[in-house]
Amino acid sequence: MEGESSGRVIGHYRGSEAGPLVVAIGGIHGNEPAGVRALEKLFELLDEEPELNPGFTFRGELLALRGNLEGLSQGKRYIDADLNRIWRPFIGKKPVFQTSEDRELYELLACIEHAVEEAPLSELVFLDIHTTTADGGIFAVTGDDTPSLSLAAEMTVPVVKGMLSSFQGTTLHYFRGDHFTTDFPVRAVTFEAGSHNDPNSVELALAATINLIRALGCVRDEDVNTYHDELLRGAATHLPALTDLVYIHRITEADKFVMSPGFVNFQAVRKGDVVGRDRNGDVAVPDAGYLLMPLYQEQGDEGFFLLQDYKMPDGY
Repeated sequence: MEGESSGRVIGHYRGSEAGPLVVAIGGIHGNEPAGVRALEKLFELLDEEPELNPGFTFRGELLALRGNLEGLSQGKRYIDADLNRIWRPFIGKKPVFQTSEDRELYELLACIEHAVEEAPLSELVFLDIHTTTADGGIFAVTGDDTPSLSLAAEMTVPVVKGMLSSFQGTTLHYFRGDHFTTDFPVRAVTFEAGSHNDPNSVELALAATINLIRALGCVRDEDVNTYHDELLRGAATHLPALTDLVYIHRITEADKFVMSPGFVNFQAVRKGDVVGRDRNGDVAVPDAGYLLMPLYQEQGDEGFFLLQDYKMPDGY
């Protein structure tokens, strides 16, 4: 497959029975290698499983890819541009790459489109694995479509709604857009597996990926160790099950924003709590809620996110 010689492809597992094509990417941000390591471990398990369990079967296909190869090699979130903000189709067979990430995206899409063309699909499912700069919990992000939300819930992890309306050019936007030539269903989930520096993030990313392929029926319930459910439930203890994004503190380099130390994901805050400083002074949260993804790295365009418990619309 195109991309294997570059190290782009972690693995491509084809089951003996027809089913969904699952595309999983780790390392969209180069300082987040946990997803790559989790997918590498998953393919080791898939190679071993038929020998340990002769009755093992797999429905469909699993394609696992490394995201930002240059970023991963340097341990940097990105080289020229955030790869999770520039997803779009390329026009023409020989596009001009303006950034290092343009080339990364072009190669990723080539691998994915080749797999889509070759696979006998029942549906396409996309999983994008990330980690954060802060400790404090795991969560999934999807579009607000019911099929993707249901799939995220079956992964046994907290779910955050409303993220897609506040960004453009993410992996989720691309996979939920009309970018494929056939009319099969498409679902997409992003999973945040904990902090960059927590070794347990690899195991949590692995557990979430296994739970996703189990929820899709790629593997049978009896072939999945209950350890994965237990690990995810333990990491999600005391976290809100379903929240809504209500505010993003956007920043530029000129703002000189610095997050105050010690904040973690899903930390409860009150309206007016000071959480950082910029060139104009203290930065406070505009409302009560839960803090998410406080910025503790040099690269990034968002200082922090604010969540609140999801409230069902009137009439439900």
